[in-house]
Amino acid sequence: MSGHNKWSKIKRQKEKTDSQKSKIFGKMVKLITVEAKKAGGNLASPGLKNAIDKAKAANVPNDNIERAIKKSTETGATMESITYEAYGPGGCGIIIESLTDNRNKAAQEIKHILSEHGYSLAGIGSVTWAFERTPDMEWNPTSTISLSEEDGEKLGELVDSLEENDEVQDVYTNAE
Repeated sequence: MSGHNKWSKIKRQKEKTDSQKSKIFGKMVKLITVEAKKAGGNLASPGLKNAIDKAKAANVPNDNIERAIKKSTETGATMESITYEAYGPGGCGIIIESLTDNRNKAAQEIKHILSEHGYSLAGIGSVTWAFERTPDMEWNPTSTISLSEEDGEKLGELVDSLEENDEVQDVYTNAE
């Protein structure tokens, strides 16, 4: 019975956990790079401190954090934060925060994911009215929408698909 030994099983489990860690680490490094660029490498900046704290909470190694800060002070591709808005199942609002060095690529990937699930991007400001920005730069809903079980499952699948994308940092909804 080939392929049924202990090492094969361990190897597959390790591949799975490593790919999940890599995705999280990549998102955190992008966030640190953007915040360090804004702060000019100043570690006392609140935005950079917050990004480093988030990265440490996700167990990102210090070497990766230092490399991201150093990379941001060098000239090269600039990362920018973009907010997309969409309406999801049952009319719930979705705010998609992304960090990218290629604005067009990110927009097309997000449009593709939304269209696979039967939705599309909304206009600027069409969803943000139902949210408020907190001091730690997150979106909290000011009005919520209750969803049926079926719509809740569809929304869960959509959010999972969006979060799997490397460009997407956070997804916020106003569903209960």
